[in-house]
Order: sequence, then structure tokens, then C-alpha cells
Amino acid sequence: MVGWIALLALGGGCIGASYRARMTAEQQVSEQASLASQEARHMQQEIVIFSDKIVPPRHPFNAILQELGITADNAARLTASAQSVFDLRRLRAGNKLSVGRTVMGELRAVKYRIDAERVLLISPKGNDFHSEIETIPSETEMKAVAGEIHGSLFESVIDAGEKPELAMRLAEIFGWDLDFYTDPRPGDTFRVVVEKKMLANGEMSSYGRILAAEYVNGTHPYRAVLFHDPAGVPAYYTPDGKSMKKAFLHSPLKFAAVITSHFSQNRFHPILKEYRPHLGIDYAAPSGTPVQTIGDGRVIFAGPKGGAGNLIEIQHSNGYTTYYMHLSRVLVHSGERVEQGERIGLVGMTGLATGPHLDFRIQRGKDFLNFERLPLPPSDPVSKREWNDFVAMRDVAMAQMPAVSSQAGVSLAKNSTPAAMPPATAGSSPAN
Repeated sequence: MVGWIALLALGGGCIGASYRARMTAEQQVSEQASLASQEARHMQQEIVIFSDKIVPPRHPFNAILQELGITADNAARLTASAQSVFDLRRLRAGNKLSVGRTVMGELRAVKYRIDAERVLLISPKGNDFHSEIETIPSETEMKAVAGEIHGSLFESVIDAGEKPELAMRLAEIFGWDLDFYTDPRPGDTFRVVVEKKMLANGEMSSYGRILAAEYVNGTHPYRAVLFHDPAGVPAYYTPDGKSMKKAFLHSPLKFAAVITSHFSQNRFHPILKEYRPHLGIDYAAPSGTPVQTIGDGRVIFAGPKGGAGNLIEIQHSNGYTTYYMHLSRVLVHSGERVEQGERIGLVGMTGLATGPHLDFRIQRGKDFLNFERLPLPPSDPVSKREWNDFVAMRDVAMAQMPAVSSQAGVSLAKNSTPAAMPPATAGSSPAN
């Protein structure tokens, strides 16, 4: 009898344990189902999936939104909200526009990349939309870049892994001594220490200051260090304190143009078929190539003028007058003040011209001068009062110059010791 009781007790215990296990399993399944349901709701409500579109030319903002699946009513309301913080007339073709939706299709955000450092963000707020411009966080890093010329400076800077803007900046720094249309030759080298604004994802947003630069043309090195002029404006100087800036730039164009006709007192005119003086320099360049003024001055004529075609005439304060002829378009007007390097027109073939080119001339008093042989007077050097400050900045910048290489730019590690550019004597006096 006792055995039967024990057997029944054991069986009851097993049944109870089985029931409890079943209840526990059902509870776990229920909890897992609840968690899965919560996760599904979270995914439906919180996870945002973005659809991207590159802004096409001449497309209004609301039309692009509708192309991304937004209703006409919402597109109009989004556009009105965006216009309150950003001028949509400045919408740029090629920039990215993104629309974010939940997995259930609810609109959660619209983003437009204004530039490398700013994003226009539009998001729902109650029954309306809220717009703001967000700044993308960035850090400034010092970078060393070096390269060798195989084609043009423009191409070689890109080959070094950099953007075309850096080539333009270098051309501006050395533009008083070098004509980057005619002077570069294979085997030339460049080195530069430049600030870069870097985003958290490793993308470069923009270049900052160029602290030091070098361009070796053949066997002749040209070097520049950032300092400031007597007015406190950032300016570049040679290592011995001479100003890089001169009264005139070396060329009215920036890159890769061939001189097809030099200054001459007796040149055969290709249209008039007669020998006559050619008192300027012809630069062959495609129509639309920007033309820059070689120096500060005042526009005293801008418009069509006979065989010169569209002409710009600029009077400079030091007694010189410059002429820019055969332009396809004039971008300044008579009486306007212009600054050195400012874009004033576009290359063309108006007037007596057999092809697109710029006829550039320079005059002093009544005499036209050969610009190719004209010495360009420099600006003031570093003053004796500021010489010690200049030397300190110069030596720090030069010590960071990279070794000459055709490889892409290299970050400057805090403890690295890059190859230094040969400095001027530290105790030397300014060049006055």
C-alpha cells in the first residue's frame, strides 16, 4: 500500500513539474512575442529609411520633392517651411536631397546638403513642419602634400589626391612670379602645408589656410610663408621676408594657355594681311575661359570697340593701363573698382579675330610695353619691427614641409619630423 502511495505521489510530482514547465514556456513565449511586437512597433515608428536624389539643373524644390513621392500639398508646405531659413533660389544642381520615411511610409525628415559644412533639415512638428540649418561638426587638421608635375599643376594636384581648389590656391600664391600657362615643365615639384576641415566620417569639407608652399620650376625654387601685411591682412612672403605680392600678376589667365603671338613692332596680321605692330600678347584659350585683372584699378572702358571686339580697359594707380580684348562677355562696367585677380570677362573671338583668344596689352604713359619682359615691382617686405614674429612663424611652417613625392598628401603626425624646406638664416634681417 505504501508503495502505491509513493508511486502516486511521484506521478503527481511529475505532472506538476510538467505543468509548471509548460506554464513557464508559455510565459516565455508570451514575453518573447510581446518583445517582438514592441520591436516591430519600434521599427515601424523609429527606424527611418532615406531615399536620395541628386538635384537636377533648373528644378524647383517642390518639384523634386514630388519626384521623391511627396504629395503636392506636403511639398508646398515643406517648401514654405524651408524658405523661412534658406533661400531656395540658391539650390545647387549636383547637391544631394534626401527624404526619410519610416518602414510604414510616414514622412519623418527631408535633408538638403547645402555645402560641405551645412545641411537644411525639415521635420514634422505637430500638423506643420519645422526647418533649421544644421552645422556638420568638423575638426581642423594639418596636412602635408607633395607632388611632381607631369602635365599641368591642376592635373598633378589631382594626381596627389587633392581637389582642384588647392591648385587654384597655389597658382594665386605664386601667380606674381610664375605663369602657370607657360612655365610648368615635367619634373617640377610642389610641396604645401595646408589646413583641412575634416568631418567625422573622414570626408574633407574644405581647405583652410596654406601655411607654407614651395614650387620648384626647373632648378629654381619659389617659396612662400603665410604672415600678414602692415594692415594685418594675411599675406605671403618669401623666407627672407620679401613680399610675394607684386603690383601685377604674371598673367591675365590662370592655367594652360599657349601664347600664339608675342609683342612685336612688325607682325603679319592674319586678317588684314599686312605687317603692322602687335603691341600685346595673344593667349589662345577656349571661349568662356575666365579673364582676371592683373592689378587693382578702375575700369575706364568696358564694351565693344571696333577691331578689338569687346574690350575692357583698366587704369591702375601706378601709371599703368591694361587692355583685355576680343572678349565673349564683359563682366564689369565703366567706373567700377576692381581688385587684383578679380574675374572681369570671358575669352572670346569678337572683333578682328581668327579664333578664340585674349589679346592683352599694357601701357605706361603713351608707350605700350612688352609684358613678358616687364619687371614686376614688389610690395613692401616684412618690417623690422615684426621680423622676429615672422621668423618664428616661418620656421614652424617650414619644419612641417613634406619630402618631395608624387604620392598623395600625408597627415602630419604630432611626433613626426617631416623633411624641412631649407630655411633662410634664422638670424638674418628682413629684406628692405
